[in-house]
Amino acid sequence: MGVGAGHLVQRFYHEVWNKADETVAREILHAGLRFKASLGPVRTGPEGFIDYMRSIHAGLAGYRCVIDDLIETDTRAAARLHFRGTHRGPFFGMPPTGNDIEWIGAAFFTTDGRQITDIWVLGDVDAVKQQLGVGTTSSFAP
Repeated sequence: MGVGAGHLVQRFYHEVWNKADETVAREILHAGLRFKASLGPVRTGPEGFIDYMRSIHAGLAGYRCVIDDLIETDTRAAARLHFRGTHRGPFFGMPPTGNDIEWIGAAFFTTDGRQITDIWVLGDVDAVKQQLGVGTTSSFAP
C-alpha cells in the first residue's frame, strides 16, 4: 500500500534535506527519479540527487528547508518553501563569506504512491546571488 504524496514530501525535507540522511533518500526516491532545481542541472536517480545535496550542504552550513504550505493529492504535491544556511564553502563560484543567506521557492512532486519519481524546484536564485554579491540579471533572455 502506498503513502500520500504529502507524507513523502515531508520526509524528503525533514529527513533527507535537513538531516542529510542518504539512507532515507535511497528509500523514498525512485531509481528513475528526475530532479530539477534552480541551483543546478537535472539529476537522475537517488545517487544523482545525493550528489547535489552534498554540494549544497558543503556550501551552506546548517542548510534547512522549511515547508510553509503544502497541497497534495494521492500522487502529486506542491510546496511553498523557504531555505537558509550559512555560506561556509564555495557556492555560486563565490568563496565562503560566513554570511547567513535565505531565499524562497516552490517545489512540485510526482510520486508512484511509494516513492518520489519527479521533483521540480523553483527557487529565487536572484536573491541568493544578491546575498552572495554575485549580481543578477536585469532582463529576461529566452
